[in-house]
Amino acid sequence: MPNVLIVVEAQPNGSLRKATLNALAAGQQIIAKAGGGELHAVVLAKDAGPLANDVKQYGVKVVHAGSAAHCENFLAQNVAPGIAQIATQIGAEYVGCAATQVGRDVMPRVAARLKAAMASEITSVNADLSFDRPMWAGAVIGTVKLSSKVKCFSVRATEFPAATASGAGEVKAFTPEAPASVGTKFVGFKEVKSARPALTEARVVVSGGRGTKGDFKDIEALADELGAAVGASRAVCDAGWQPNDLQVGQTGKVVAPQLYIAAGISGAIQHIAGMKSSKTIVAINKDGDAPIFTVADYGLVGDLFKALPELKAAIKAAKG
Repeated sequence: MPNVLIVVEAQPNGSLRKATLNALAAGQQIIAKAGGGELHAVVLAKDAGPLANDVKQYGVKVVHAGSAAHCENFLAQNVAPGIAQIATQIGAEYVGCAATQVGRDVMPRVAARLKAAMASEITSVNADLSFDRPMWAGAVIGTVKLSSKVKCFSVRATEFPAATASGAGEVKAFTPEAPASVGTKFVGFKEVKSARPALTEARVVVSGGRGTKGDFKDIEALADELGAAVGASRAVCDAGWQPNDLQVGQTGKVVAPQLYIAAGISGAIQHIAGMKSSKTIVAINKDGDAPIFTVADYGLVGDLFKALPELKAAIKAAKG
C-alpha cells in the first residue's frame, strides 16, 4: 500500500494555494484505488508552521513542515532537495503537486533527484494506477503507466475536486536539506494586483482575443458587472496588449470556471486546451466559422463591441 506525498504551494501572501487541494484529492484517489496507504504533505518555507497547520485538516496523516531561510521564496532549486529528502524518509511511492507555474518548475527537479518517472498534468487516476494526461494541446488523451520505484506527477487542478476538511492530521517539523550549490537567487516578485478574482480561481472569466484590437474596455466592463476575472488569448499577450499573467491556454493558465465568455477569440487549439473544461462556454465572434464555436455551448456571430455593451446592460437590468 503506497505512501503518497503532496507538495504544498502557498500564495504570495503565505496562504494556501487552492490548487494544492486538488492535488491532495488526486493523492486520495491514488490511495483509494490502491486499496490503502497514507497521504502525506510537505510544506517548505521560512516558517512552515502556519501553513502546515492549515493543511493538516484536509485528510492528511502527516504534514512535514520544513522551515529554513533557503526555502523562503520557494525557488525550485532550493526546495527540491527537501522534498526528495522527505519522500525518501517516508518511503513515498508517489510524489505529486499541482501543475501550477511553480509546480511545473519544482517537480521535474524532484523527479530527477529521486530517479523517478514522471507524468505531468494528469487529469485522472485509473483503477490500475495509470494516469490519463493530455497530449498535443489536448487533441489526444494518453494513458501513462509509470514503472519506476518512485513515481512523480503533477495535477491539472481543473480536473479534480478540491479536498475537503476531514479531520486533523499530525504536523512534524524537520530541517530541509539545502542545495549543494545555488545557481539562482531571488531578486523580486512583481505581482499583478487587481480587485478582480484570480484568473485560475474565478467562477466567471471574460476573455478577449485578437478581435478586440487591444481595446479591453468592454471586456473589463462586463467582467466587473459579473464579478469576473479577465483573461486573454496568446495573440493578445504576445502583442503586448495585456500582461502575460492573463494568458489562458496551453502555454498560459488552464481555467475551468462555471462560465467562460470568449470575445473576439478565434479558438486556436492551444487556447482551447486551456479553457475547454469550463462548465458553460459562450463565444462571440464575427467569423461564424471560427473554431471557438465548436466547443461553445452558446455562440453569437457578431461584433463584440456591440454585443458586450448590450450584454452588460441586460445583466444590469436583470439585477434590477
